[in-house]
Amino acid sequence: MSDIFDIALIGGGINGCGIARDASGRGLKVFLCEQQDLAGATSSASTKLIHGGLRYLEHYEFRLVREALIEREVLLGMAPHIIWPMRFVLPHHKGLRPAWMIRLGLFLYDNLGGRKILPASRTLDLRRDPAGTAIRDEFTKAFEYSDCWVEDSRLVVLNAIDAAERGASIQTRTRCVDARREDGLWSVTVEGPAGRETIRARALINAAGPWVSRFLAESVHQNAAARIRMVKGSHIVVPRLVEHDRAYIFQNADGRIVFAIPYERDFTLIGTTDQDFQDDPATVAISDSETAYLCEAASAYFKQPVTADQVVWTYAGVRPLYDDGASKAQEATRDYVLKLDAPDGQPPILNIFGGKITTYRKLAESALALLKPHLPAMRAPWTEGATLPGGDFPVDGIAEQVDALVGAYPCLRRQHALRLVRAYGSRAWALMQGVNAADDLGLHFGADLYEREVAYLMDHEWASHAADVLWRRSKLGLRLSAAQAEELEAWMQKRPA
Repeated sequence: MSDIFDIALIGGGINGCGIARDASGRGLKVFLCEQQDLAGATSSASTKLIHGGLRYLEHYEFRLVREALIEREVLLGMAPHIIWPMRFVLPHHKGLRPAWMIRLGLFLYDNLGGRKILPASRTLDLRRDPAGTAIRDEFTKAFEYSDCWVEDSRLVVLNAIDAAERGASIQTRTRCVDARREDGLWSVTVEGPAGRETIRARALINAAGPWVSRFLAESVHQNAAARIRMVKGSHIVVPRLVEHDRAYIFQNADGRIVFAIPYERDFTLIGTTDQDFQDDPATVAISDSETAYLCEAASAYFKQPVTADQVVWTYAGVRPLYDDGASKAQEATRDYVLKLDAPDGQPPILNIFGGKITTYRKLAESALALLKPHLPAMRAPWTEGATLPGGDFPVDGIAEQVDALVGAYPCLRRQHALRLVRAYGSRAWALMQGVNAADDLGLHFGADLYEREVAYLMDHEWASHAADVLWRRSKLGLRLSAAQAEELEAWMQKRPA
């Protein structure tokens, strides 16, 4: 690659891919490398919510909450296949936050962000509402409000696809081993499947997430521009606990909250924890004490206790929060902080600290605004209102898309078609092109996963291992056995490039 890139991006999480998409759409030449798979760390380990952050109001983070509330509906319109509205039920615990405080918080939540699509909050009588059926009898009143669900790792991949289609070079399984300023440019050496190569760029963006400080020290040979506070968040998945499609948000005596969310049709997702983390982010995993904490938190509200032996899957991630000196992990700011270093007219490096999935698009705009003086050819912001790949249909148009896909491909069962539309939106037709009968889907790996889809993911979405398909491009890992996953891995490794 002898050409000069405008931006070299390190990190294929939501921040890196979001910036790559925005920058590519502004006419910039972008290179992005990710040491593992896209969304391979923090960005696939979230609670899967596009939300304003109701509890952040307690910490007076009004700017962050307002920005996030506005972004909820922007993102919903951009990607209605992977983002959809969800109602959250907050049972009132008389010994914790008073009802007036919750009502005030929900009034702000309803009105701070110019809500247009999502319905407003309301009060529920749990003795009469179906949401109360599974809840212990001592909880008689609840508050219900709106936020959105997101397939977090697919959001990352869709941003990467859009960036690539606009000219970006996206290199996965590729690690940046050295970056230094030479002759007015960044000289960036990366190592990947094709070996080692060096590219040149006018600007460098460090979006390495939990590795942001390590990348600066080991590859850029600089001290960190700010401190990060690594906070571990863990989740458990259990068989479905309720029959309806609403989520719960439970208050705990320690001041934290825990969500219990409908997940993958047959399961309930419970999380998250907030614990300071000092080890290698690549080794993060839930602890027995965290599992016990989440089971206990949920059991304080559900009539049927949640126990560790019900857990079918767990995941954990490290949130690289900006260290603002907060005494507790749950009080550390979720806002993003951008640090630009461009001494004496040298090529700039922009280091990204913190951030959350909901505000990734605004973070990208802010990052590029800081780089504008160094990249004057950059065009104007454009992403607000521009749909992500597959998202070019109305926010309430999922059923219509599924009907059309089943009509075009009668060999698909409706549940299979729904999963494809939820994953690929209007691009499900591209995946299915040429399929005339069930046999055309190819080898069956388990559940409703076939060779046709796996090949599409390898050819168009950078999937190269079974885990990429089963735990990031989808959550079919919940439905395939270990033996089936091994067969999928073997097939992927034998498939010609």
